[in-house]
Amino acid sequence: MNIEELRDYCLSMADVTEKMPFTRFHGANSILVFYVHGKTFCYVDIDKFDSCLIKGNPETISQMKERFACVQNPQHFQARHWMQIRLNEDMDDGTLKELIRTSYEIVYSELQKKRKQELLS
Repeated sequence: MNIEELRDYCLSMADVTEKMPFTRFHGANSILVFYVHGKTFCYVDIDKFDSCLIKGNPETISQMKERFACVQNPQHFQARHWMQIRLNEDMDDGTLKELIRTSYEIVYSELQKKRKQELLS
């Protein structure tokens, strides 16, 4: 998978936007972030394009770590809910897309729960 394929896939999901929010930070100025309703679900460095960072549930993250060598703990994120995937290694594009979709769905469902609670308050 290349950066354009990943970008097109992320943007194909409903209500997704993209930004480069870290342009003022040296070493992070090429990080592209995908959002659903303002909440992040995928990070990728467009200059290096060697890994992406996505959300997952703890059980899935554990299973992916056992199954794929390319799945790692993220450096600056909570390893219980986020995973870093080295791209174009031992994970096929279909599995990567499924995990990105799951990340999107996790964030989207969290937003829906929060909105329901706000309506009930």
